[in-house]
Amino acid sequence: MLIFTAQMQNNAYMRRCVYANEHDYAKVPYDWRFRTTARLRVRGFTVTELVVVVLILSFFVLVAVMNLFGLLTKNTFKLQINEFVSTMQMAASAAAESDRRYEVIIDLTEQSYTLRQITNPDLFQVLEEEVIATNNFGSDCQVVYVLFDDLMETDEDHQIAKFRAGHAGWQYGGKVVFLDEKEQPYSVIVNRMNRVVRLQKGDVEILMPKAKDDVFF
Repeated sequence: MLIFTAQMQNNAYMRRCVYANEHDYAKVPYDWRFRTTARLRVRGFTVTELVVVVLILSFFVLVAVMNLFGLLTKNTFKLQINEFVSTMQMAASAAAESDRRYEVIIDLTEQSYTLRQITNPDLFQVLEEEVIATNNFGSDCQVVYVLFDDLMETDEDHQIAKFRAGHAGWQYGGKVVFLDEKEQPYSVIVNRMNRVVRLQKGDVEILMPKAKDDVFF
């Protein structure tokens, strides 16, 4: 009997607690309860939306990086060969404006070139303090051979070519033949009659110096 009475009292107490909770919740304004629920839903939607935005931005960044990489790859040959042409023109211009001599050394084995100011009587010795700039050709811009206008040409035994510029101009003219990433030839033409260095598509022929008997004037 005591157990049954205790159970009844416990059940009555639980009912009063549930009633009190429901009564307290009923006292809360409906619009506040709605705003709280809506805020939780909006907060969840905002997180989902943020994740979607991050994914979209990541996709666009990836596409932009791939396009930029492709653009740089396409422009690698032009950038490198234009830099080489600028170095040649800089040597000719600097020599024309002074009494100093400059030399551009092309190394086919190392696929590199060096610009130096000649200060040593021994032309075959390159001093460290003479070096102005050194650069390398990449895999997308390879120098194949050099042909001078006296028909001297680089081969397996001669992998070094030198263009010297003085106040009067280039000591020798010629051409430097390159291959781009598609193995298409380009020629950098050096004319000893003037100081202009130009780039032409293809393995072009160069003008050879004429003998006096071949000149009609």
